[in-house]
Amino acid sequence: MYRLAKYLKPFMGLILGAIVLLFVQAMCDLALPDYMSNIVNVGLQQGGIEDAVPEALTEGRMKKILLFMTEDEKELVSQNYTRIDKSSSDYKVYLEKYPILSKESIYVLKKRDENKIEKLNPVMGRALLMTNGIEQSQGEAIKAGKDIEFQGVKFSPDTDLFALAAQMPDEQRIAMSQEAVKEFTALGEDMIVQAAASAVKAEYKQLGMNTDKIQNRYILKIGLYMLLISLVSAVSIVLVGLFSSRTAAGFARDIRGEVFKKVQRFSNTEIDKFSTASLITRTTNDITQIQMFIVIMIRMVFYAPIIGIGGVIRAIGKSYSMSWIIALAVAILLILIIVVIKVALPKFKVIQKLIDKLNLVTRENLSGMMVIRAFNTEKFEEKRFDKANSDVAKNSLFVNRVMVVMMPVMMLIMNGITLLIVWVGAHEIEQSSMQVGDMMAFMQYAIQILFAFLMMSMMFIMIPRASVAAQRVSEVLETEEVIKEPQSAKNFDESKKGMVEFKNVSFRYPEAEEDVIKNVSFTAYPGQTTAIIGSTGSGKTTLVNLVPRFYDVTEGQVLVEGVDVREVSSHNLRDKIGYVPQKGFLFSGTIDSNLRYGDEKASEKDLSLAADIAQATEFIKEKEDGFQSEISQGGSNVSGGQKQRLSIARALVKKPDIFIFDDSFSALDFKTDAALRKALKEKTASSTVIIVAQRISTIKNAEQIIVLDEGKIVGIGSHKELMKNCETYKEIALSQLSKEELA
Repeated sequence: MYRLAKYLKPFMGLILGAIVLLFVQAMCDLALPDYMSNIVNVGLQQGGIEDAVPEALTEGRMKKILLFMTEDEKELVSQNYTRIDKSSSDYKVYLEKYPILSKESIYVLKKRDENKIEKLNPVMGRALLMTNGIEQSQGEAIKAGKDIEFQGVKFSPDTDLFALAAQMPDEQRIAMSQEAVKEFTALGEDMIVQAAASAVKAEYKQLGMNTDKIQNRYILKIGLYMLLISLVSAVSIVLVGLFSSRTAAGFARDIRGEVFKKVQRFSNTEIDKFSTASLITRTTNDITQIQMFIVIMIRMVFYAPIIGIGGVIRAIGKSYSMSWIIALAVAILLILIIVVIKVALPKFKVIQKLIDKLNLVTRENLSGMMVIRAFNTEKFEEKRFDKANSDVAKNSLFVNRVMVVMMPVMMLIMNGITLLIVWVGAHEIEQSSMQVGDMMAFMQYAIQILFAFLMMSMMFIMIPRASVAAQRVSEVLETEEVIKEPQSAKNFDESKKGMVEFKNVSFRYPEAEEDVIKNVSFTAYPGQTTAIIGSTGSGKTTLVNLVPRFYDVTEGQVLVEGVDVREVSSHNLRDKIGYVPQKGFLFSGTIDSNLRYGDEKASEKDLSLAADIAQATEFIKEKEDGFQSEISQGGSNVSGGQKQRLSIARALVKKPDIFIFDDSFSALDFKTDAALRKALKEKTASSTVIIVAQRISTIKNAEQIIVLDEGKIVGIGSHKELMKNCETYKEIALSQLSKEELA
């Protein structure tokens, strides 16, 4: 994958934006369990009381709690509370809020500040717990009609225990209060607040406040926070999806464009190396695999570690003693992931090659449909396709079955871990070492951590397949082209316009054992027709393919207008050549668009003239839309002869200096062939014409005929000369025409 990473540079802004948004989303997702914990702990269990520092107390309550404070603590409380009575200027304001003020003076917290609350919490919490404990014990004793024990001495139930406490030495009284709330202080400040919340709530009722309203207001406030956080998370998810999709789609577009440009520069050597079917798969399916991987990578690779690490930190913060449960869950999940990767990974590497094979079979079947029908081999082709299709299906099903197993096993692990957390957490709640909300939050964090590992495991499974696809695409992009552009291209010699010269040319296909073209030398002049003839496999097509530089010579030189074709730019070279291949190929579109492939700026007159010379006008006029008639892909809706004539017309529209006809008249009848050659002779009077042909009648009137046999020139000259001194040519000629016709 890293070999293709450079193509992501234009999208770094989108990627960084996605990472920032993923961080925001992760923080939001990690915050929600905390808020849920607060709703349970504070909103439900504590009645909306957030701390042990009441916003107001009656004067009687203040006197009682001050008994159980040190001098420093009393000073701290007096600094933060102010006394309100009937003489106070804002009496009426406070009376409306605290109705008890009409009967008793109160103390009101001056300003709710986090630093002050943090200092006051243990002080007020301990004192409130002590006074509340004494009042509850006395209330139970009065109800039961029994004596009450205080500091080891029994007193009547109606004894003022607070008056007795006031008579005790300060050190003894403070020590007594600390011992009484020792179990809460050992569990931390949170448990002091939770235990003191009921005392604060009771005090609020004494003040005449609506405690239900306080609870509802707190739950609503936290609920709104959660809703806002959820909305931020949702917006982040949408934007991350947008950014990742844009990045992946843009990357796929750019890389597909680069692959296409690269293949456009490939010679036949490189195309033969990869095969057409494989190049199509690499340009489509492989790049699509990478595109999907990038979307998921951006979405998961950055998000999963944040949520996983953050979840661990927050879960331990909720309960360090239960952290072993998370470790156990992660260990089980890792074992599952390793097993799945070991089983599925080898199959991922096979699937892409099988898709290549399926594409190849499909392409061959569609291209050779007429041959298949002619030989009645439909059943054989069906079996061949079925095997290729079944191989892909079997491997895909195997991988999918393995992947499907992960989800139920994952759910089993999560449900098992949830039960374990509830079981262990219930014991800790019973021992007052944990709150219910914290246990629920711990459970949520454990699930988030497991999902983070699941997402990372999905990435580990996807990486091999995407890596295989990326490697296949990289092979195309990194393939060194055999046909290389010269660093400083030369210009053609205008005094030798149209001249083509072969100097001691030899050519061997890559990895072949011997040359297919052997020491060939000849010159094709402008205004003349040079014909090349020979038996099948003698190297005729290979020879003419060296002129437009579809292949490069192994030895010798091919000169066009006095310059070696390897020393001029391919664009300028091919701009001078009108090439008609052995198998005429038409593009989907219209007759007009196909002819304009030779020159998009050609006039209607030029198109008509080219069609006339190529003997195509008659069948074009027969079509309802004439030049605007549709041509289907590959020209499948026209005959072989019509396809050849349109291919010839396309080359004529280009008006090149050099024409190469590679057996381009084979599908024409003799009458059309003769008429076409006659018109062609007039049209190309100043151009160099090179014709590869099998029929003697096509080349009989050529100024120069080259006879090839096993890649070597065995004869060169005019028809009459070759009939006299070239046995190979004479054999070919007599096999086609009588002596009278050859005369």
